Amino acid sequence: MAPPRNRRPGFSKRAQYSIFASYLLGILGAVVGLLLLLVSFIDPQGFSVLRTIGAETTAPVSKTLSEVGGATGNAGDQISAYFYAASKNAAMKRELEQSRIEILEARALKQENERLKRLLKLDQEVPDAIGMARLISSTASSSRRIATLGLGSASGIEIGQPVRAPEGLIGRVLEVGPSTARILLVSDGKNVTPVQRANDSLPAFATGLGDGTVDIQPINIGTNPFQGGDLFITSGSGGLYSPGIPVAVVIRKNESGAIARILANPAKVGHVVVQPIFQAETVRQIGEDIPSEFDIEGGE
Repeated sequence: MAPPRNRRPGFSKRAQYSIFASYLLGILGAVVGLLLLLVSFIDPQGFSVLRTIGAETTAPVSKTLSEVGGATGNAGDQISAYFYAASKNAAMKRELEQSRIEILEARALKQENERLKRLLKLDQEVPDAIGMARLISSTASSSRRIATLGLGSASGIEIGQPVRAPEGLIGRVLEVGPSTARILLVSDGKNVTPVQRANDSLPAFATGLGDGTVDIQPINIGTNPFQGGDLFITSGSGGLYSPGIPVAVVIRKNESGAIARILANPAKVGHVVVQPIFQAETVRQIGEDIPSEFDIEGGE
């Protein structure tokens, strides 16, 4: 039979001794306390000496416990500060990233506003402009350089009309639909643009190379008067483009002419202006169809 769980102390000698010792210690403590109380009344100075001895005796223990508690408290504060700093650092990183995004958005908006202001100014400088619209798309990898304009014959767009942006010449209308038109870009390999050097009106021809540059060739064969940085604008020859439209700037010379970077990049231009043909009567009197004038036979 199993012994009962809650046995009385009388069944265990060890338990009896423990109870007796606790009683004895309690009585002894009470007696000592009573004696100290009597000493404090009878001999205050003696009690003060005893109190000093007790303080000196327990001082090392108290000091150790205090240092342990202080160190624990400091460690806790340091741990709390570490986690707080990490949390604060993460929050600051998020705020910094958000601020960076907002700055980039503001910068893009500022650039777009500047483009629109230049476009509006250009529209005012070209009072006979046919219309203003956005370039919907442009080819980047095809062998031809064609862009799509968000205006068509319903808005008065016709084949041959020049298309330009504030930065410079984009190209000319190649095909027209009711609400869209295809633009033959200046960079197309079969687009030849009569140009002249801006500072001295030296005539030349700019032929697209299909990579955002044009090949500049002088009218007078055998001479190469071009220099890096030369700005070329439309000359008005042929009656298609009005004179003075920026086209390209020379980046390097070659054996017979120069390579120039086109100023108006269709990939970065949002809106463009369509102008009328500079000298439509002259073009008609010549008796040539505008697309075939520069060896373009209807589209691609």
